Formats: sequence, C-alpha cells, structure tokens
Amino acid sequence: MSGDTSVEVSALAINVTIPEPLRWTDTRRGEEFVLTTLNVRLLPDGHLAAKAYGRPVAGGRGNYVSFRVPDRPELSALVVEAAHRAGALWSSHAGLR
Repeated sequence: MSGDTSVEVSALAINVTIPEPLRWTDTRRGEEFVLTTLNVRLLPDGHLAAKAYGRPVAGGRGNYVSFRVPDRPELSALVVEAAHRAGALWSSHAGLR
C-alpha cells in the first residue's frame, strides 16, 4: 500500500476462555447458562468492553446470548491481561503465510 492510503480497521475483538474458577452462571429467558467465554472489544476511545457467552447448564445447544460481565476485580484483571496478551501477539505477527 502507498503511504498516502490509510487502512480503516472497523473492529478489534478477541475471544478469551474464562478459567474454571472464575466462571459464573446467569439466567436468560428462564434458562440458566454457565459463562465460559469473554468477547473483548477495543473501543475507538481506547477503552475495553467485554461481554460474556456460555452454554446452557442443562446441556444442549443454547442461543448465542450475551451477558453482562460482573464487576469483579478478578474478571477485570482477566480482561486487561487478555488485551495485553493480544496486543503482544498482534505486534509480533509474522505476516501472511
């Protein structure tokens, strides 16, 4: 690409596995879910936003439903650590294969 063309990045997001000791359950539409994954997004202002996703406790395939991440220091630390790790991985990429 030429130096006068800027690349527009529309989204920066990562998926993070929630370690077992940090997982929690929540209910949506009468169904209980165990939350196992965070989707962390880098917002245009540089802050992070996270939503949690999981699977029904009763088993089977549940809907892809997002949940609010509780305001717990250990979950906040996980989000920040994951963002730092993702940044390090992105900055050391080896290009296209």
